[in-house]
Amino acid sequence: MDVRQDSLDLFSEQEKFIQGRHLVTIFYNEQNFYSVVRIRIEKTNLEIKDREAVIVGHFPKLQDEESYVFYGEMKDHPKFGLQFSATHFKKVMPQTKQGVVAYLSSELFKGVGKKTAERIVDVLGDNAISRILEQPSLLDSIPKLGPETAKDLYETLLEHQGLERIMVSLNQYGFGPQISMKIYQVYKEETLTILERNPYQLIEDVEGIGFGRADELGSQLGITGNHPDRIKAGCLYLLEQDCLKNGHVYLDAEELLENVKELLEDSQNIEIPYDNIAQAIISLEEEGKIIGEKKRIYLPSLYFAEKGIVTNLQRVMEQTEYADQFPESEFLLALGKLEERLNVQYAPSQKEAIQTALTSPMMILTGGPGTGKTTVIKGIVELYAELHGCSLDPKAYKQDEPFPILLTAPTGRAAKRMSESTELPAMTIHRLLGMTAQENLDSDGERELEGKLIIVDEMSMVDTWLAHQLFKALPSQIQVILVGDEDQLPSVGPGQVLKDLLQSHAVPVVQLTDIYRQKEGSSIIELAHQVKNGEIPTDLLQPQKDRSFIKCHTNQMGDVIKRIVLSAKKKGYTAMDVQVLAPMYRGPAGIDAMNQILQEIFNPNDDQKRKELTFGDTKYRIGDKILQLVNQPEKNVFNGDIGEIISILTAKENTEKQDMIIASFEGTEVTYTRSDLNQITLAYCCSIHKSQGSEFPIVIMPVVRSYYRMLRRNLLYTGLTRSKKSLVLCGEEQAFQIGVQREDDQQRKTSLYEKLTTLLPQDEKDSSHVEELSEETWMIIDPMIGMENVTPYDFMEPERN
Repeated sequence: MDVRQDSLDLFSEQEKFIQGRHLVTIFYNEQNFYSVVRIRIEKTNLEIKDREAVIVGHFPKLQDEESYVFYGEMKDHPKFGLQFSATHFKKVMPQTKQGVVAYLSSELFKGVGKKTAERIVDVLGDNAISRILEQPSLLDSIPKLGPETAKDLYETLLEHQGLERIMVSLNQYGFGPQISMKIYQVYKEETLTILERNPYQLIEDVEGIGFGRADELGSQLGITGNHPDRIKAGCLYLLEQDCLKNGHVYLDAEELLENVKELLEDSQNIEIPYDNIAQAIISLEEEGKIIGEKKRIYLPSLYFAEKGIVTNLQRVMEQTEYADQFPESEFLLALGKLEERLNVQYAPSQKEAIQTALTSPMMILTGGPGTGKTTVIKGIVELYAELHGCSLDPKAYKQDEPFPILLTAPTGRAAKRMSESTELPAMTIHRLLGMTAQENLDSDGERELEGKLIIVDEMSMVDTWLAHQLFKALPSQIQVILVGDEDQLPSVGPGQVLKDLLQSHAVPVVQLTDIYRQKEGSSIIELAHQVKNGEIPTDLLQPQKDRSFIKCHTNQMGDVIKRIVLSAKKKGYTAMDVQVLAPMYRGPAGIDAMNQILQEIFNPNDDQKRKELTFGDTKYRIGDKILQLVNQPEKNVFNGDIGEIISILTAKENTEKQDMIIASFEGTEVTYTRSDLNQITLAYCCSIHKSQGSEFPIVIMPVVRSYYRMLRRNLLYTGLTRSKKSLVLCGEEQAFQIGVQREDDQQRKTSLYEKLTTLLPQDEKDSSHVEELSEETWMIIDPMIGMENVTPYDFMEPERN
């Protein structure tokens, strides 16, 4: 089609465009505005023979028979053919008085008839629409136009024109269509105003935008150097990143100052005075965006979460009625009957654990693999029911009568293990707290649990935020047993709750040390305990009946694991039985490479006839083993859950008109559209972090020097203890030795231990744990220019009730 010369004022000569009248919307996503529409072409600068075109991109629902201009590129989709992929668009507005009057008096604008529209154009001119959008107060000058009608007119114009102007502006700032839509969904018609006032607000409000991208935008808008908004954004960004990536609950003020200075100066090669950074920190404190205490800087959510843990733990620990509720003779008699009924003989430490659990408001049960934690949990449950005269059959309780025993864990697989060992219902902490269904929450978005006894397994995985929510939901009259292994990896989220609780001695602790599975001949358990103690086993390379070590280098890893897995498959083991664990994603021995190899073994597509869905570099097939990467409480699926793809639907095969994957997680079916696929990945090989809370019949664990940055004792220990029956280590002996010898030098900064010591008598407190920064440290930000009688000490140590 040819382009008429008189229409070129609408378009840039460099940009490829198609102008056309909207015919039909083929697909429209309400969440992210992704659209597929068909238009009748009116003008274009492309060589197109057809009279119609399919446009794909992110834009709001288009009006039938209205004309739009789309800018972008023509692409040949392998399945759907030629499509014009639009990066931005705008509606074609009438250019003549007659056209503007017709538009304003259309059905879009309530209360605006032809005469009113003519008055608007008479007063404001042929460019009335753009003038109203820029200055809505101009409508006040229109005779006989009421304020409500004027307001509706402006808001309708914004709805149909504002987004288009915003999308064009965001495109000029360098934002793509998808992220532009995310920005618009947050700020709506205030988008450009907010961005031009403080582009760094994007970091806080819009997922996927970091400091670097916001700083680029700030530079375009003239917000550079030591501008207060830029410094405050740098402070918040680094604080959040350190907490989320490194697990800290706070940062030392000195460290934050130095890191912010380095970040801001490196990105623009300009000196930022310490005074300016300190002033920004004080401003953030005044705005409630950070909290300072004892020369530490916190995110408010983490500061109050730690305080909440202590407050609610103290509330539960103040109960005194449990200590003398059963005479010891009654306890021993009931325990003896239980041992006879279950045909077990509890060791002294296990008896101590059961008795302490039943006579204390709260107890921590800890111990390594094979020490009998599961046996003790079952003993606690059974004896609690016996002594309290309650049934362990959930069906024996009326619909409105709560089951007295709550069993919970951070992951679905850990909860399932609890349920299998106790033969009682168990669930994830998220689900227990009502985070899966809004109707289960009260008006404040919180709930109090109903139960008399709660057992929380895999407590080492519970971060500060989740622990706060859990403890806050506990009723005062409940007994609490926390179960965990402090030598495993800490939680993915901020904090080290179990470790701090153990070190504080604020809660009774029973540690199980006798190894029972080792007595049954488990060399895996023996190896795990040697690693935990920092010992290099002398028989590491010698094959055992349940473990072996295959020596190989990084570049040989793929072939070695392929041979091991093929052998396991021939013996009847499935993908769910065999789990490869690695600490890193990249490289020839990384998780990504291993998943490609293992997928071709367990779920190949040799004849190319099986249905596939490609997302990035990954091909998903029915039968694939997948891993959930983020919590989705509303779908009852959580970070670390492993499932299987049971169906793949193309856009032509469902009413939603989009590609879908349906997966089953222990019977819970979850549907993923293409926009959700960043929430999952193949799970034939997964990280050791993601495997916490799970056990597998066969674990294959590569250990090579290319993992050096990740090799730590607690990482190896956690990986080893995921194996139930068989463990295959493969790699380099020296790499394994390095990992065993290196303790975790990334000590997390938390203040929970210190706060927990307030629960102890004065003579039991250990104040040596708290390190104060030197006075010299603080000289770098003192004095504060322009802040008479105010020093950083006033900010860092506020008095709080």
